[in-house]
This record gives sequence, structure tokens and C-alpha cells, in this order.
Amino acid sequence: MIFLQNLPQNQIQTIQLIAVIDTALCVGAGGSDSSLADKPIVRNAKGQLVIPASQLKGRLRHECEKLARGLGWQIFASPKAETLCPTEAQVNPRFKSDYQLAGYQGYHCFISKIFGNPILPSRIVVDDLICDIERQDLPEVLRPGVTINRRRRTAEEQKLYFLETSPANNQLEFTGKIHLLPECPEYAKPLILAALRHIHALGGSKSVGLGWLKWKELETLPKDDQTWKLLIPEAKV
Repeated sequence: MIFLQNLPQNQIQTIQLIAVIDTALCVGAGGSDSSLADKPIVRNAKGQLVIPASQLKGRLRHECEKLARGLGWQIFASPKAETLCPTEAQVNPRFKSDYQLAGYQGYHCFISKIFGNPILPSRIVVDDLICDIERQDLPEVLRPGVTINRRRRTAEEQKLYFLETSPANNQLEFTGKIHLLPECPEYAKPLILAALRHIHALGGSKSVGLGWLKWKELETLPKDDQTWKLLIPEAKV
């Protein structure tokens, strides 16, 4: 007989995400998708707008790396495998014991323990951020652009193109989750929540004002939460 109280509890933690897009969003897809745009926007099989998980995870890792370096950790730079998996001589002696994991060869830094590297699997799973509005309710918006010759500082001839974007100033909401797997370090949650607050735009053409966003109802850990202390490297003589 199976007793529910004896079953192992789900150890996966989740962080709920709601991104509110303040401006037009430009996340380009590879195919034409029956659009007149040279770079159509990414959609899922239902035709809903999507911010791919790979883009969010990559940007999140970058922000986590910046925060960790500022806190004093030695971080192995991504995305090159030869820098993510350093030799023993490249590791600061202060962190050698912290950066070794049972069952995995080599050294794995403060960030690799969360996001993974060529040896260590990722300890988090990031969902696509999806806008629930149906395709027929969101009109196609084409934004013209032109290639600039950086040397002559003029527009190139016959280099006009069109980007498909979401409608501007519609406050579209994109929802998803970040799943922290059982082997994820305890410090991952406070670090990720802090890094998310440093992400103010996603997608392409951010320099011209596309893809700017704010996070809605993002979880806030209390100041006295003990996991904050895990972000500070131990002082070693």
C-alpha cells in the first residue's frame, strides 16, 4: 500500500516570472513565417509571441557573473569551453576546495554550479516567456531600418530592411518560470532574483529602445534570509 505522506516531497523550487514589455519587442526568427518582414518575430506553434528561454538564460547568466565577480568570487568566463573548464593552475588556491564537486572532474565556479558547463549539467531549467494573447488579436507591426556604413557614417545603398515587432506601448505581459532543480545550490535563488532586477531589456535593437521591460510581482526575499550570507566568499588566510 502506498501512503502519500511517505512519498518524497517535490524538491524543485520555482520562480514565477511576469515580464511587462514597455516598448515594442523585437525577437527575430529565422524563417519567413508568411510575414513581409525580413526578420519576423518569434512565435510558438499557437502563434503567440515568445521570448525564448535560451535568450533569457544567457542574459541571466551574464548578470549573475557580473554580480558574483563584484562579490569577490573567481568566475570562469563563458561561453568558451576552454575558459569554462580551467586547469588547476588557473584556479585561485582560495577557491580550489569550493570549486570541486564529487562525481565531476575539474573545477566548477560559483556560477557554473548553477548554469552548468561542458562537464557539469545545468541545475536550473528556464521556460520560454509567452504572451497569452492570440495571434489574430495582435496586428503585425513592421519597423523599417537601414544598414549604416560605420566608416563613411552614411546609409548603405539598397540596404533597407523591415523588422517585425510587437505593438508599441501595449504593456504586453510575458509569463514563465525558472525551475531550481534539487541539486541547485542554496545561493542560486537570491542570486537569480538579484540578477533579474538588473535585466531591463530583452531581444534585439535595445539601443534604439526596443524590448525594454519591467518585472511584475517578482519575488523578494526578506533581508534576514540566511541564504544571502552564502553569496559572500569566506575569508581565508
